[in-house]
Amino acid sequence: MRTVDLFSGCGGLSLGLENAGFNVLAAYENWNAAVSIYQQNFNHPVFEFDLSDVNGAINHINQFNPDIIVGGPPCQDFSSAGKRNENGTRGDLTISYAQIITGVMPEWFLMENVDRINKTEIFVEAKRLLKEAGYGFTEMVLDASKCGVPQKRKRMFLIGQLGAVDNFLAETLLQGQSRNSMTIRDYLGEHLEIEHYYRHARSYARRGIFSIDEPSPTVRGVNRPIPPKYVSHPGDSTRDLEFVRPLTSLERSYIQTFPRTFNWNGLNKTTLEQIIGNAVPVNLATYVGNCIMTYREQANRIENFINQNLQEI
Repeated sequence: MRTVDLFSGCGGLSLGLENAGFNVLAAYENWNAAVSIYQQNFNHPVFEFDLSDVNGAINHINQFNPDIIVGGPPCQDFSSAGKRNENGTRGDLTISYAQIITGVMPEWFLMENVDRINKTEIFVEAKRLLKEAGYGFTEMVLDASKCGVPQKRKRMFLIGQLGAVDNFLAETLLQGQSRNSMTIRDYLGEHLEIEHYYRHARSYARRGIFSIDEPSPTVRGVNRPIPPKYVSHPGDSTRDLEFVRPLTSLERSYIQTFPRTFNWNGLNKTTLEQIIGNAVPVNLATYVGNCIMTYREQANRIENFINQNLQEI
C-alpha cells in the first residue's frame, strides 16, 4: 500500500507499517527535532510542514497518490498527562487531519491517538467529516501489551475505507491479540540486568517502582531519577532500592519496541525523552498494519472468487 504518514514524529508508525509490508512514500512533521531523527532512519523524504495549512498539505500530498494516509495528530490536548483542552491548537489539528483526508480521498486512512479522544467533541466532528466523505469506520482502543509491546499503553485507532461498512476490521483486530499481556522480561529477557526500575509518577498517590515481570506502564515524555527521599508506595514491586534505577533513554526506546539499530543522534536528553515518550510503539503499528493487510487479502480473495464464478455463468 502506498502510504503517507502525517504528524510522523520520529517514525514509530512508519517503521511499524513498513514491517507489515506497507510502502511508505513520504512523511510530514512540523517538529524539527523529530524530523532530524526521522531523517536518520528512513530513506524516503520527510517534509517539515505545518499541516494546519490544509490546502497546501492536500496539494503537496496529492503528488504521491497514496492508497492510505496514516498519522496521529498531536494528542497533548486530549492526554491525561496534559491539560485536556480539546479546543487547544493541537486539538484543531485533528480536524485538519480529517480535512486533509477528505481533500486527498485515499481509499484508506488510519488515525492513532490517546484513548480518551473518543470522548471529545472534536473527534465527533472529525468522524462526521470523514463519514460524509464516504468512509466506513472501525474504531477500537488497543492495549499495546496484547499486541507485541511490553507496555500497558492504550491507544485509539480509527481505520477507514471508502465504501466499507462500519466495524469491518473489528474481528481481525480482536482475533490476533494475545491473551496475556507481554512483560518486559518476555520481550527483553535479561538485557536490562535489573529486576526492578523506577518510573516517575505524576503524584505521590501512585507507585514508582515496577518489576520487569510485568508490562511497563505508559512510557511518558519525562524520565527523572529516584528522589533522594523517595517514600515507598504500597504498590511498589520492591522496597529494596539498592539496585533500582530509572531506565535509560535507549532502554525506554526498547520498551517502545524500536530496534537497537535505530539512531537517536543529535538531541539533548530532555528532547529525546519527549520524542520517545510521544512515539507510537513500533510493534503496535506492525500489529495494526498486519490486520489491515490480512483483511485486504481476504477481501481480494472473495472478490476474485465472485468474479470467477460470474464469468462461468
